[in-house]
Amino acid sequence: MLDIKFLRENPEIVKQNIKNKFQDSKLPLVDEVIKLDLEYRAYKNEADALRGGRNKLSKQIGMLMAQGKRDEAEEVKKQVTANAERLVELEKLEEEYSEKIKNIMMVIPNIIDPSVPIGKDDSENVEVQKYGEPTVPDFEIPYHTEIMENLSGLDLDSARKVAGNGFYYLMGDIARLHSAIISYARDFMINRGFTYCVPPFMIRSEVVTGVMSFAEMDAMMYKIEGEDLYLIGTSEHSMIGKFIDTIIPEESLPHTLTSYSPCFRKEKGAHGIEERGVYRIHQFEKQEMIVVCKPEDSPVWFDKLWQNTVDLFRTLDIPVRTLECCSGDLADLKVKSIDVEAWSPRQKKYFEVGSCSNLGDAQARRLRIRVNGKDGKYFAHTLNNTVVAPPRMLIAFLENNMNRDGSINIPVALQPYMGGNTIITKK
Repeated sequence: MLDIKFLRENPEIVKQNIKNKFQDSKLPLVDEVIKLDLEYRAYKNEADALRGGRNKLSKQIGMLMAQGKRDEAEEVKKQVTANAERLVELEKLEEEYSEKIKNIMMVIPNIIDPSVPIGKDDSENVEVQKYGEPTVPDFEIPYHTEIMENLSGLDLDSARKVAGNGFYYLMGDIARLHSAIISYARDFMINRGFTYCVPPFMIRSEVVTGVMSFAEMDAMMYKIEGEDLYLIGTSEHSMIGKFIDTIIPEESLPHTLTSYSPCFRKEKGAHGIEERGVYRIHQFEKQEMIVVCKPEDSPVWFDKLWQNTVDLFRTLDIPVRTLECCSGDLADLKVKSIDVEAWSPRQKKYFEVGSCSNLGDAQARRLRIRVNGKDGKYFAHTLNNTVVAPPRMLIAFLENNMNRDGSINIPVALQPYMGGNTIITKK
């Protein structure tokens, strides 16, 4: 959410930013919120004047009564009553207009970083760099569900009976591999100085609207019926929510946390054949990283975060590339974002396995996360990035470590988490 003062003083910058994100339908909101803000401040100034004059009138009544000027005192009392009634009206208007302004400001997108390429959607994202040599073996790689089923590692039919489409049973070595990757990712991030955390898997609506846009919320979140609780779509939500309504000592920054959680998503809409199986699902597990830092430090942390994901995938012999997300592909709260994509030998192309985002002070402003600095209080910056999110990541792992006979090599880094085994074979 933008600072209303910034919008008030820079309406053309805000409008151009909306155009850059190809959201022209939101352009009238800028003038609307400026008009509402003007009226709100007029009501507030009048209310402040009445509040400030109460003591003065009370003293005046006392002086008049002491001087025996009862009639004059009664007139002042009438003025006090009229002022009190008007103040009640004004305070209702203050609350009403404040809420209207807040609701509009929650919809106006954050100002994107000048380095973000301008484009309408993810088709116009820009490749930054490739890491590792993408290869295609001289044998056919089956679809990922077939690979897993051949290793007795996946049962979709039973999952459909139990929970419906978009769910799965992982079994045997594939289930163990899934857990091994999560455990390895956890230790990888701890070794890079991050504090490990297991957060709540449900959050209140105030946190939901603090960390994401309304459009994202509707498309992603599962609501717990009868309670003010939502299942998390990513642990970033509850991790950032940990700091709600806090004033953080500047000297304690940055806060760097890595978290494990299950994640739950609606995943609305139809998807292609390559997104079936365990690619796009309603439930998965994830290792995440978040940073809460000073504004001037967020660009440096942004580069550190996506680099962590690249480094982890390379230790597992998976080629990856980074993509700079264009303006139209950025969620409204994001300032800048880079996707990490893994190589798929089967598809002969890269696909997304993680996303790193700098949200500036947007989440902090919504959740009231402030820093107590030597020159006063200010809003922190927040960043997040996927460390690893199996079972989607398993697709890249299996395809890139598969042998002609269908067995799967286990990279050295992962072997301690797989009981020392070096290969997964059909039982």
